[in-house]
Amino acid sequence: MTAAAPFAPFATGAPTDVLALVTSVSPWSPAARAAVALAARFGARLTGCYVDPSLRMLHGGEAEPSVLALLMDTPGERPEDHEAFLAYARESGVHRASWLATRAGIAPTVRRLGAWHDLAVIERDLAGEDMAFEVLGEALLTCRTSSLILPPAWSGDTRFPRVAVAWNGSIESARAIHAALPFLRASEEVLLLDGEAPVYEDDQVHAPQFDPEAYLGNHGVLFRTRRVRATPRDAGAVLLREIAQARAGLLVMGAYGHSRVRERVLGGATRHILQHAELPIFVQH
Repeated sequence: MTAAAPFAPFATGAPTDVLALVTSVSPWSPAARAAVALAARFGARLTGCYVDPSLRMLHGGEAEPSVLALLMDTPGERPEDHEAFLAYARESGVHRASWLATRAGIAPTVRRLGAWHDLAVIERDLAGEDMAFEVLGEALLTCRTSSLILPPAWSGDTRFPRVAVAWNGSIESARAIHAALPFLRASEEVLLLDGEAPVYEDDQVHAPQFDPEAYLGNHGVLFRTRRVRATPRDAGAVLLREIAQARAGLLVMGAYGHSRVRERVLGGATRHILQHAELPIFVQH
């Protein structure tokens, strides 16, 4: 185990721009509340983006112009929501905030806004149960922004004293650990769930390899490692059992997926965890 670094609200690598995909204004949806708390905690700039219900079911790489034209009567940016959000942010200690309303689907909205945000806070059930994972999966796999996925009706604290990290030797896992470093440094304990390393056809076995234990130790993160063995079919369920036993409040993981001719879909373990996890998930593709 390594010594934990003292928490610093303006820690190196902390997100400087936080995005919330807001689904309700009165009361504020979980993503809005969590994003405001995180922006205050890290001293970050905050953007609230309202997504109307009629737009949350859209999926596909690019929406057809004719479809968007049909949706132009959806509510736009309302001054009263703008003022209410800025007031809510100020009351919570966030003095740099902005508000907008999108007229596009979730994936193109996150992809575009993600170009200048470090972290997107998203509710898992924002698109409804039937389409949630098609829409959410597309958003996660087509943007390069770290995302904090909240379980339904989540109302917990954004300070996570216990964090679980799912490590399987992949580039996505390494990216997730790197991106989540501010959360890991601020935690009291990190559980590194070390699974079997995946084998990719294009693996460069002689290329430098990421060592998660050395990385966490070098950054002053208090952690312990637990070896996890599971088949691809039950990996998601096994990880969730380990996380529950550790009483972790946050899971850090890479978002895995594969391409098909006309769609991008989440891998089985990622999909299972996103569907059944009762804790927030920090995801990086």
